Amino acid sequence: MKLWNRLRKRRPVVAVVRLQGTIGTSARALSDASLRALLERAFRKGKPAAVALEINSPGGSPVQSSLIGARIRRLAEETGVPVYAFTEDVAASGGYWIASAADEIIVDPSSIIGSIGVISAGFGAQEFLARQGFERRVHTAGESKSMLDPFRPERPEDVARLDRLLGHLHETFKAQVRSRRSDKLAEEPALFTGEVWIGQSAVDVGLADRVGHLVPVMKETFGDKVRFRRLEQKRRLLPMLGLQIAEDALSALDERAAWARFGL
Repeated sequence: MKLWNRLRKRRPVVAVVRLQGTIGTSARALSDASLRALLERAFRKGKPAAVALEINSPGGSPVQSSLIGARIRRLAEETGVPVYAFTEDVAASGGYWIASAADEIIVDPSSIIGSIGVISAGFGAQEFLARQGFERRVHTAGESKSMLDPFRPERPEDVARLDRLLGHLHETFKAQVRSRRSDKLAEEPALFTGEVWIGQSAVDVGLADRVGHLVPVMKETFGDKVRFRRLEQKRRLLPMLGLQIAEDALSALDERAAWARFGL
């Protein structure tokens, strides 16, 4: 038994972390806080030969995407463990930001990859309120405090301010991709326009390295005797009642809208 255990321990181990869903701070979303302990275990427990990320995400919060990606890189550099990202239906926007933290990105032939851009969506309900006889009352100290209030008419100066904010976030996203993919990127004019690519076409423009799947690629890299250790996020068994249920319902709608942008 002791000999078997020693032989078993010598087999290379790949820690597999699944990153499924939108990125944000809600209870349903992927966030740096919710993934912190999981990623620490993946990189530090048992000296893995590699960490494999299974990514299926249409994106979300740019800040949380940045924090998660930075944590992955920091742990990889501290432990010397290589990181492989395997994409499924979608690794777009913030999902691609996280994938770019890996040393190699491997895509399914039908994976949707890219969407390197920033989006802000809202609504305007001032006419609805007026028809219903409601009067909106807002008091602020600071002229920009009520920027883009959905219950007031849109102001040109607010739109210009939002454009500057989105532009700054877009430049940060582009800098992340360039720093990680550098000379792999093709001279493709649409690369940073929010455009997406499918499977091999993402490889052709340098957003991914090859087409493949987790088990055969890891066996090819580390041998047929490689073992896989899957780590899962802990989920709440029962949600809190009241406001938590309402929050989860709204989060589900936001998540549905994010997937729908890619036809899923």
